[in-house]
Amino acid sequence: MMTNLFSTFDPSTSMNYSMNWLSTFIILMMMPYPYWMMTSRYTKMIKIMYTNMHMEFKMLLSKSEGLTLMMTSVFMFILINNMMGLIPYIFTSSSHLIFSLTLSLPLWLSIMMFGWIKKTQHMFSHLIPTGTPGMLMPFMVCIETISNIIRPGSLAVRLTANMIAGHLLMSLLGNNTTNMEGVIVTMMMSVQMMLMLFETAVAMIQAYVFSILTTLYSSEVN
Repeated sequence: MMTNLFSTFDPSTSMNYSMNWLSTFIILMMMPYPYWMMTSRYTKMIKIMYTNMHMEFKMLLSKSEGLTLMMTSVFMFILINNMMGLIPYIFTSSSHLIFSLTLSLPLWLSIMMFGWIKKTQHMFSHLIPTGTPGMLMPFMVCIETISNIIRPGSLAVRLTANMIAGHLLMSLLGNNTTNMEGVIVTMMMSVQMMLMLFETAVAMIQAYVFSILTTLYSSEVN
């Protein structure tokens, strides 16, 4: 029984240990598709997505094409977890800051460490945009430094907030539907179906936005 509106995001199902977080890795059992003798529609769809995302990231990372594999993997991982969260009785791991910060913080930190260690002068040049007046240079350094520091937090909060908002609305409408009758139930079911389609689009878009923004941040170091 759901005690409150936010209990759908509670990872704890027992007093001792929760199995909900294992839903993040269930899909990995289905991923080794190259080992099948015959290709299926599922494998073809995955290959098309990998190819398109590789070409997308390749245009942004012209000098370091090796990062396209990592960014494509991040995109697929977030997309799979977002889509699995739409299935009933499956825990939505991407609606928690623990999940999103675990992805964004190490990526941002590794990019910043590489840039400041290997390309220090190039990183200093990014702190002051071209054509900045001399009086505004100290303020621009502070603004650019703060904007760089909050990038992993903004990536994590953007993914988490967008996944929570739709699920909360669907849970709220679903709880109220049980107390209704007649034509109103039919209308609510149609609204729920539209929300499900909307959440499917949001799951795809948020995975794309997360990976694209991370790619853009890494392209500044090159």
